[in-house]
Amino acid sequence: MDSVVVALTVRDLAPADLPWCGWSGSELHLGHVAGELRRAELGEVDYLAVCPPSGLPMAIGGVDHRAREGCGVLFQLAVHPALRSCGLGTLLVRAAEARIRERGTGRAELSVEENNPRARALYERLGYVAYGSEPAGWDELAPDGSVRRYETVCTVMRKDLA
Repeated sequence: MDSVVVALTVRDLAPADLPWCGWSGSELHLGHVAGELRRAELGEVDYLAVCPPSGLPMAIGGVDHRAREGCGVLFQLAVHPALRSCGLGTLLVRAAEARIRERGTGRAELSVEENNPRARALYERLGYVAYGSEPAGWDELAPDGSVRRYETVCTVMRKDLA
C-alpha cells in the first residue's frame, strides 16, 4: 500500500479562516465559531486549527479555560469529513491538551454525544475516561433554512494531564 506523508501544523484559528471552514458546519455554526474567536482575543479560550502546507484548516476545535473550575474544556472538535481517521483529531486533541498544560491546569474535559461511538473511541484511546452524562442542546439550521433546537445527551469525559 502506498502512503503519502503531509507535514501538518497546529496554529490559532483566525477570523480570516472561517470562509474555509464550511465543512465543519452551517453558517449558523460558523457564527458561533466567530463568537469563540472573539473570546480567544480576551484569553478565555484557545481555538486551534490543524493545517497542511496550504494553511487551510482541516481540523478545528476549542479549549474553554473558564467553563469549569480546574480544567480546560475541549469543545467544537471537528475534522474535515474526507480526512477522518488520518490522525488529525489526535493531533488536535494533543495540541489542545498542550495549551491547557501551558496555563498550569492539570485536567482536560470534553463531552461527546452518546450517539457518536467513533469519537468516543478516539477519546478513550487518548486516555479520556467517562464520569457522567449531561443533556446538551444547540441551535441548528433545518433543511428548510429555519433554525431549530437540537437536543441530545452527552457523555462527559476527563483526563488528568499531570
